[in-house]
Amino acid sequence: MVLSETYQKAFNYAFTLHRSQKRKGSGIPYLTHLVSVSALVLENGGGETEAIAALLHDAAEDQGGEKTLKEIEDLFGKKVASIVEECSDSLTDSPDTREEWKTRKEKYLASLAHKSPEAVLVTLADKLHNARSILHDYKVKGEDLWELFQGRKTGSLWYYKSILEILDSKYASSRLLQELKHVVSEIERLSV
Repeated sequence: MVLSETYQKAFNYAFTLHRSQKRKGSGIPYLTHLVSVSALVLENGGGETEAIAALLHDAAEDQGGEKTLKEIEDLFGKKVASIVEECSDSLTDSPDTREEWKTRKEKYLASLAHKSPEAVLVTLADKLHNARSILHDYKVKGEDLWELFQGRKTGSLWYYKSILEILDSKYASSRLLQELKHVVSEIERLSV
């Protein structure tokens, strides 16, 4: 597969939206997460549409809500916007007006079994990259790392284990799901 100029346009759009964001724990530019998720999607059978959605999966949630989602639809089409919407746990204009963390996560988990296969692919790539980052950062920062997460250790592990439980029956053969299981188990083992 050869990526088109639309992918480059999506990369530039993601760069513009997220260029000042940093990753929790490491301070690495947030764009690295988006590129990594997009790469995981491509490496696991996704096409350009899903790879673009992976680049933009946090755009509406973190950078403008419904307005940004509409802009994504205008720029990249309904399918990309639909995947981004399915991957978002909030579409408010500002992170300050979001529902409480646990409420958002419970609603997201309740919808997870009904998401499109394309959204599940992006979700698994996203959660795997996040879990890998948590594992790496935990090895550096130890228990202090959990202070950076709204769910702290207990809530974060609950969330990841719930994702695994919900997706296991339908996506058990997914390489991404299997690696996510391994990484979450390792985080759990180290952070007893």
